[in-house]
Amino acid sequence: MLITTLAAIPSPPQGVWFLGYVPIRGYALSIICGIFAAIWLGRRRYAARGGNPELILDAAIVAIPAGIIGGRAYHVMTDWQKYFCSDCNPIDVFKITNGGLGIWGAVVLGSLAVWGYLRFKGVPFAPFADALAPGVVLAQGIGRLGNWFNQELYGAETTVPWALEIYRRVDEQGNFAPITGHSTGEILLTVHPTFLYELLWNVLVCVVIIRLDAILRLGYGRVFALYVACYTLGRFFIENMRVDEATMIYGMRINAIVAVVVCSVATLVFFRLPKGREDASAVQGGKLSTAGTVVT
Repeated sequence: MLITTLAAIPSPPQGVWFLGYVPIRGYALSIICGIFAAIWLGRRRYAARGGNPELILDAAIVAIPAGIIGGRAYHVMTDWQKYFCSDCNPIDVFKITNGGLGIWGAVVLGSLAVWGYLRFKGVPFAPFADALAPGVVLAQGIGRLGNWFNQELYGAETTVPWALEIYRRVDEQGNFAPITGHSTGEILLTVHPTFLYELLWNVLVCVVIIRLDAILRLGYGRVFALYVACYTLGRFFIENMRVDEATMIYGMRINAIVAVVVCSVATLVFFRLPKGREDASAVQGGKLSTAGTVVT
């Protein structure tokens, strides 16, 4: 009966709320919730592997700004025409609350920042990445709710029962404002909710790699490689469902091409890395003091 009563999935009437003059953005809240989920799950998994869970918090301080910078840089580089054209305002490059973070750049620069930090601390990166991988993909799923608040990155028009309603939003002057405005109640179109498809896929990937990790006792970076391979597999199909403007190469969306390349590389890496899992001493890279520093 649910299918017959559910006409469509409503979008939020607005994506920005104000506490006085302070804007509270659904996009930002979604990312913050995802970060907390990743930290919570990562701490539990890293401690279970024999690592110091406090390192997760320390690494997050490095990874979060690096990930935001990397994600925004990738987005701007692959969608440069949206920011550098005759009618564009280049200052929009810095308006990340309006949407536009490429997960590829976020993961690469965030991972490099964490790798550098752990190298400085004398702690191996592979078991740390394996512990954090399920939390990262879970955070990506939660972060997709930001696209729901912003009414962006959706698929083609459809009449399926789970179609997403896209509302007309206007500002206080009645001007069209799809991200910052308020809904008038007018439904512009109903579309495939690709944000929801990716959210569900990411949660599934999180559950699957946790179970496989427990059954196969994966280590040496194989959990992280499996996360990358599984995520990019789903992303390829979901990316091709989207209808938003994108840079095209040989008729394919650039993110779809990146997904194929990264999935292939990650799969190869997964099968070439050593089997088994590191013991606690290898995870720690030395004896951990109560202050969380490594004593070699």
